[in-house]
Amino acid sequence: MIDDQGKQVTVDGEEVKLTPVQYKILKLLTANAGRVYSIDEIYEKVWQETAFCPENTVAVHIRKIRERIEINPKEPKYLKVVWGIGTLAAVAPANRATPASGKR
Repeated sequence: MIDDQGKQVTVDGEEVKLTPVQYKILKLLTANAGRVYSIDEIYEKVWQETAFCPENTVAVHIRKIRERIEINPKEPKYLKVVWGIGTLAAVAPANRATPASGKR
């Protein structure tokens, strides 16, 4: 769940610490869940400037967001890459299941 007023993200009732840039990226992607954003689009919307070789910058931030919100970042449920096109939020990270118990 994203609390825009408090600039906080919680997953399964636990607060997830994100940097301001990570928060902006997650908010952008989840505000339009299912929409695919190119790397350039993400960079320009978050940094508010023209993208110039933003691939590594955006990829690192998305990887770090996944490490914080996904059970298994290598098999993401929330933030997915559409190869050759961009990144999308499949669903907002409100609740996630653990492989062992089915709930977290």
